[in-house]
Amino acid sequence: MTTAAPLLEVDDLHKHYPVRGGVFGRTVGAVRAVAGVSFSVMPGQTLGLVGESGCGKSTLGRTLMRLEEPTAGTVRFDGRDLAHARGAELQRLRREIQMVFQDPYASLNPRMTVGEIVREPLVVHRIGNKAEQLDRVAALLQTVGLAPEVMARYPNEFSGGQRQRIGVARALALDPRLVIADEPVSALDVSVQSQVLNLMVRLQRERGLAYVFISHDLSVVRHVSDVVAIMYLGRLVEIGPADRLFDAPAHPYTRALLQAVPVADPRRRRERVPLQGETPSPMALPPGCAFAGRCAHAAEVCRQAVPALEPVGAPQADSVRLHRVACVRRDEIGATADA
Repeated sequence: MTTAAPLLEVDDLHKHYPVRGGVFGRTVGAVRAVAGVSFSVMPGQTLGLVGESGCGKSTLGRTLMRLEEPTAGTVRFDGRDLAHARGAELQRLRREIQMVFQDPYASLNPRMTVGEIVREPLVVHRIGNKAEQLDRVAALLQTVGLAPEVMARYPNEFSGGQRQRIGVARALALDPRLVIADEPVSALDVSVQSQVLNLMVRLQRERGLAYVFISHDLSVVRHVSDVVAIMYLGRLVEIGPADRLFDAPAHPYTRALLQAVPVADPRRRRERVPLQGETPSPMALPPGCAFAGRCAHAAEVCRQAVPALEPVGAPQADSVRLHRVACVRRDEIGATADA
């Protein structure tokens, strides 16, 4: 049996921002927004990327798109080097990778009509003549649930959910194989969130899209994801199949996030282990595990070296769906939780 190759492969990706100070503006430090992230996404798969605000997940998404230049590491798309592509090669790769942004009010140009916004990628990549482009725009708007007649209207004439549908139509204009969705429903009302999520799921099924779905909402991530990655201060601390990660979280940080999710039934109570201390500065990460200062299970060994992502649980043949956790005490903590 032949296993399909990953569509997206990220290996030891770093993104640092220099911090300058003093009279001459010299570099005095760096914010390590992304610090050694590795994962793979298969064709047609959704990887959910979860973490608190400021953990680096949006920076990671923008770096994958090359909206931010990576500091180090490799990003390969369908076997091609995306991290170091330039010129025409980068433009060709960007036809196959598109992005849906978090804020539907800021991501659309208010001076352009809807037709101009959705048509722009076709113009940039010189696909078809004007009549063909307009026909494609009309079809895309119908695909996302909008009438072609809205092409002459401006973004300020639409609701938040409608604007996000326009953003999705623009992302689909070039028939991409991978869409990076950065908090695509966080700025929307709950009722509208479900509409946009169902739209994205339907489009994935119809078009075979792969998603990197960035969110802080665990209930949304569980609904749409095949694989979930948990990010803390620029590093992945746990990654695995969604069902396994939600049913048997192995990292203390993942457990704390899941325990904080509200339960709809007031009669159900869950045991919560509150996090201790403060989140370290990304400019001065402590040695060892960055979560050790807030972890109830931390020991001296946790502060000595940065833990690597290691397999947890029963062995699996599918390495892409392998459940891995970055915690040196994972076996002890797991035994305690099972007991």
